[in-house]
Amino acid sequence: METTMKKITGFILAVLLTTSFSFAQNAADGSKPQGENLKVPDGWEWRFDKADAEVNVGSDSESADVFFVNMTPGWHITTGPAGIYYHTDNKVEGDFTLDSKIYLFDTKGRNREAFGLFIGGQDLKSDDQSYVYFLLRNTGEFLIKKRSGSETSTIKGWTKTDAMTMFTEETESTAENDFQVKVAGDEIIFSLNGEVLSSMEKGDLNTDGHYGFRVNHSINLHISSLKLSE
Repeated sequence: METTMKKITGFILAVLLTTSFSFAQNAADGSKPQGENLKVPDGWEWRFDKADAEVNVGSDSESADVFFVNMTPGWHITTGPAGIYYHTDNKVEGDFTLDSKIYLFDTKGRNREAFGLFIGGQDLKSDDQSYVYFLLRNTGEFLIKKRSGSETSTIKGWTKTDAMTMFTEETESTAENDFQVKVAGDEIIFSLNGEVLSSMEKGDLNTDGHYGFRVNHSINLHISSLKLSE
């Protein structure tokens, strides 16, 4: 795995140089980095699609299968196999709005690998796991799906959108996208960079539970924020 620090944008690197030994003050606040900067975040869990996969999640970008660390003011993830990441305290019920700013780094030609958010996480440690996820891929498309156990079902298939900022040679080092999922009554609204991509009735979709990130194979991301408003 290439050294992740070489791929970080200038403004993120500047923050790192001034906060590389900082610690989060509120250990129960999963919206902020927990523990020492540039180390695996305290209080976070992960689950990979292949349940029996032996995966080393660590802070050494040369030896870890998944590089997942606090990187003030957010986190950095370089995968690795596909899976989900969430803080154990990040749970919500009822109406809410979830916002996250995510930066995509060089895809190395793997433009069909996807990344984004999940909501409604239930039984995430068991065979009965379930959640709804909202992803982008660097083809300029988005996807909304549901996982139930080992099965997935498509809610909104891969759909082209001009709202996505794609990683190209012209974007220099990274591409920024602002994700939003809003649950209001029986409606779920999925937006990107301020543009509504899909609005639907909740129906039998469960939106209560854990929320966090979903990252597929060989993706390099910096997540600068994960904000929940109720």
